[in-house]
Amino acid sequence: MLVHEGPSRTIRTDIRLGCTLAAVAGGVNVTGFLAFGAYAANMTGNLSVVATGLASGGVMTMLRGLGLVAAFVAGAIVATLRLMAGCRWGVACIHARIIVLEGVALMALGLMTGWLPAGPGAGVLGYGLGFLMGMQNATVTHISGARVRTTHMTGMLTDLGLELAQWMGNRTPPSPDVATRLRLHGAIIASFVLGGTAGALGYAFWGTRSLMGLGAVLIVLALPAIVRGAERA
Repeated sequence: MLVHEGPSRTIRTDIRLGCTLAAVAGGVNVTGFLAFGAYAANMTGNLSVVATGLASGGVMTMLRGLGLVAAFVAGAIVATLRLMAGCRWGVACIHARIIVLEGVALMALGLMTGWLPAGPGAGVLGYGLGFLMGMQNATVTHISGARVRTTHMTGMLTDLGLELAQWMGNRTPPSPDVATRLRLHGAIIASFVLGGTAGALGYAFWGTRSLMGLGAVLIVLALPAIVRGAERA
C-alpha cells in the first residue's frame, strides 16, 4: 500500500493505507490537543485561531496559530521535495521511507518532550506534530493521486456527503463506483475517530509517551515495503 502508484493502486490498497494512517493521525491530533491545547492537523481551525487573535489583539494566540500552520506547510514542503528527489534518483519505496521517518520522529517527540519543562516541551511537541502531519498528508496525497486524505476529515466528510446525495437521489441501487467511494470515505472517517479515541486513552495512561506507540505503528507499517524493495534491487 506504500509502493503502488497510479493505475496499479486498488480500492483495497487505498482503504488499507487510508484507514491505518488516519487512525494514527487521529491519535496524534488528540494527543497534541491534550498536551498543547491545539490540533496539529486541523489547519482550518488554526487559521480561525489566527483570525481570532487578529480581531481581539491576542498576539500570542495569533502567533501560536501561525506557528502551527507554518509547521504543517513546512512538513508538506519537505516531504514533497524528498518525494521529487527520490523519484528523480530512482529511490525505491520513497513513500514508505518517509512514513518510517515520520514514525521515528514521533517516537523521538514522545520520548523527548517528557524530559523538557512543561512550557518548552509543549511548544516543541505542538509544532513538531504539525510538521509531521504536513509530511504525512503530502505523502499520502502523492501516492494515492489525491484520493485519500488522512490528517483532516473536512474533505472526507464533504466527499461522503456528495456520495450519499448521489445514492439517495437515484431510485436505482448505487453504481459500483459510488458504493466503493462510500466505503473508502466512511472507513477513513471511522478510523480517524477510533484512532483519536485510542490517542485520548493512551494520553490518559502514558502522557506524551503514547506517541511512541503511534510511531512504532508507522514503522511496522512501512518497514516491510522498504525491505522488499531492497531485496528486489
